[in-house]
Amino acid sequence: MTTTRAWLQIHFCVVLWGCTAVLGKLISLKALPLVWWRMVLVAAALLFVRRFWSGLAGMTPRQTAIFAGTGVFVAAHWLTFYGAIKLANASVAATCMALIPVFMSFTEPLVTRRRFELAELLFGLACVPGVMLVVGGTPSQMHLGVAVGAASAFFAAVFGSLNKRYIASHDVLAVTGVEMTAGALLLTLAAPLAPDDLPVFVLPSGRDALLLLFLAFGCTLLPFALSLATMRRLSAFSIALAINMEPVYAITLATLLLGEQHELSPSFYAGVAILLLIVFSHPWISQRTARARLTAANVDSAVD
Repeated sequence: MTTTRAWLQIHFCVVLWGCTAVLGKLISLKALPLVWWRMVLVAAALLFVRRFWSGLAGMTPRQTAIFAGTGVFVAAHWLTFYGAIKLANASVAATCMALIPVFMSFTEPLVTRRRFELAELLFGLACVPGVMLVVGGTPSQMHLGVAVGAASAFFAAVFGSLNKRYIASHDVLAVTGVEMTAGALLLTLAAPLAPDDLPVFVLPSGRDALLLLFLAFGCTLLPFALSLATMRRLSAFSIALAINMEPVYAITLATLLLGEQHELSPSFYAGVAILLLIVFSHPWISQRTARARLTAANVDSAVD
């Protein structure tokens, strides 16, 4: 896979992920049963894929345990993401994902054991003013949803960094299956601890069932596997910045389908504009920096 194809592939994934926030709002289930159904459907579908089993057979018990542990963070990310949607709205929850680069600038070096990059930290911090404008542009009753969305961004940074370190040559469908199965098992085992008003096992209505199927296969299985494949060519931080495009698609869909623009002020959209500027400038600046380093290296070798 070329770097260009990897960039196109991750942006296609982001388009699909942009639909998940709206689906989370349209599906009447609460966050716990919604995430449980999402993970169960994906895990169950992969049981019938031969490639999943062959990929699983190539993993050592330690590798399987690592990906299972990563699946716990995936479940935590989705729980808090859909919790933010229910507490605020789809646009706010999706915009909170712009905090992923802030957390990723710290978590990726720690997890992958590489040195900290000052440029990545600065790009991550540059997202903060945009997020502050977003928060200022939301009604006060939605601020808890913003906080839960920030927690979701942290969990996303952790599992993104873990996948970046350990994905290596493992089959993406096998990794996806292990992570989805682990997350579903965690929620199943935790079901007895859930409050009575937040049951895990809820049978969806016919409408919700159709939306869940699209969420599980069109917006989860397909982009999740594709995004794991791109990690072999792109850094987790670069992928996180690309994911900042998710609010654009989510807000556009939320405006068209849910009319959420009436709930948000102009400062919210000003914050989104700042985040977009960072998204588009990062690849350009990174490419120029890489070329400068290559030129400097060629000059040094020529001098030697």
